[in-house]
Amino acid sequence: MGQIYDFEKEKLIVGVIYNDEEIYDRALGMLRDAFGEIDGESERFSFSKEFSDYYDEELGGEGQRVILSFKDTVDPSRQAEIKKATNEMERILSDGNGNRLINLDPGFINHGRLMLATTKKAGFRIPLEDGIYTELTLFWAKGAWHKLPWSYRDYQSERVQKFITEVRKSYLKERKEFLKNEE
Repeated sequence: MGQIYDFEKEKLIVGVIYNDEEIYDRALGMLRDAFGEIDGESERFSFSKEFSDYYDEELGGEGQRVILSFKDTVDPSRQAEIKKATNEMERILSDGNGNRLINLDPGFINHGRLMLATTKKAGFRIPLEDGIYTELTLFWAKGAWHKLPWSYRDYQSERVQKFITEVRKSYLKERKEFLKNEE
């Protein structure tokens, strides 16, 4: 019989798409209150121009993309809980007519993968709880990130992969220190 162990904590990230800087700033405060210090922020770029205008109508204009990473590592079994919390933040920051003014998508990075949480059901997504799913979005092998047929195009891009590679390096450094202190 296999031994059951606690999950190793992983690096929390949140992908953000927004149009209004004031809404973004309010979301940053809410994210910090919920998940602690932000230790990384990707380059901001136009999600609408580079990938899709899918969110533009709901956001009220051109969607800007940024990805945040958080200092404190998190038990990955909390992914559904965290997605529900970011959904509530989206609701609070909505326009009151059911339109989100910001999109917040949490995920986890460890040494070998990037997982993203979603409410969208699909055959390749794994149910967690309460209508929340997770998906393997990218995996790390032979020194690089690799996509899957369903990987979001922005996460396949060089600019996003450069950032998440830095997040992975930070995670590995923290993990090494943690394991060293456990000895």
